[in-house]
Amino acid sequence: MTRVLVVDDEPQIRRALSINLRARGYEVDLAVSGEEALQRAAAHVPDVVVLDLGLPGIDGVEVIRGLRGWTAVPIVVLSVRDQERDKVAALDAGADDYVTKPFGIGELLARVRAALRRAAPAAEEGPAVVETPDFLLDLAAKRALKGGEEVRLTPTEWHLVEVLVRHRGKLVAQRQLLQEVWGPQYETETNYLRVFMAQIRRKLEPDPARPRYFITEPGMGYRFEAP
Repeated sequence: MTRVLVVDDEPQIRRALSINLRARGYEVDLAVSGEEALQRAAAHVPDVVVLDLGLPGIDGVEVIRGLRGWTAVPIVVLSVRDQERDKVAALDAGADDYVTKPFGIGELLARVRAALRRAAPAAEEGPAVVETPDFLLDLAAKRALKGGEEVRLTPTEWHLVEVLVRHRGKLVAQRQLLQEVWGPQYETETNYLRVFMAQIRRKLEPDPARPRYFITEPGMGYRFEAP
């Protein structure tokens, strides 16, 4: 059974999400603070986390960083903060998606399903292993090695890498990337791409400021280049 960890200090939101998720066959853990969220995640590793940013004690962004220190579990942020800087801060910390309160239950459940799909193993097509002078990608096993050391990529980072690698040497438009990785309702969320591509470069490129593999075509999209 798919386990969802819901972290929110508002009782009515916890109750609504718990009822709706359980009605659809999910197993639900609840936490009211950042500290409790980290404890519950460590005790029973969830398949996806739904996380409010405005928590008592540890802030939601710190919870994301704490989780990302040891797990790539998908994280869907739920927050009243709707400024771009807040979204970018959460995505930069390692969140996979961002939903602004007030929200529709149907939309949030769709975001949860999409996050779980991104975390699922990809169907094999094209080369399963890509080796460059600087890193190796095993798409089937979802493993990345750099200098002989394993690099942890989140499910969303992997999905972006997979799409670009499958179109090796070709420009993939921003809209196509957003649709394939997050869904059609994200066509204008170019800040998502900016944040996640920066994370991928930091983890894989030998010089992230001068990328040689994950190339930006300004205003158009991205492409993966490898010898």
